[in-house]
Amino acid sequence: MKPQRPYKRSDRVGEQILEIVTDTAAKHIDLNHLGFITFTGIDVSPDIRSAKIFFSVLNPPDKIQNIESKLNGISKGFKKYLGLEMRVKNIPDLRFIYDQSLDYSEKMNQIIQSIEIPQDNDT
Repeated sequence: MKPQRPYKRSDRVGEQILEIVTDTAAKHIDLNHLGFITFTGIDVSPDIRSAKIFFSVLNPPDKIQNIESKLNGISKGFKKYLGLEMRVKNIPDLRFIYDQSLDYSEKMNQIIQSIEIPQDNDT
């Protein structure tokens, strides 16, 4: 019986991919023209052949769909740097997806703040 590991191989590889992509964006691929981009998460397929990288943008200079499209257009550049740093049989195909969770949490915060709580006047 195989010992149970604390998390899956795809999770460990995903963390490594996210670290390399973030480092590559800082050192080798200029993304300033797309706004201040932060990579927020990753979802790697179990066979490690594809990875969805989630990102957010602060002060986007363009529509989010266009930024997403431009990032996906340069995904081969990121894949090249992954190939130089990773020791896996197949370098996964990368797909960049806008992380809407930050927008959602901002919207929820606004709703919560707009709710008026009735004051108890029995004092």
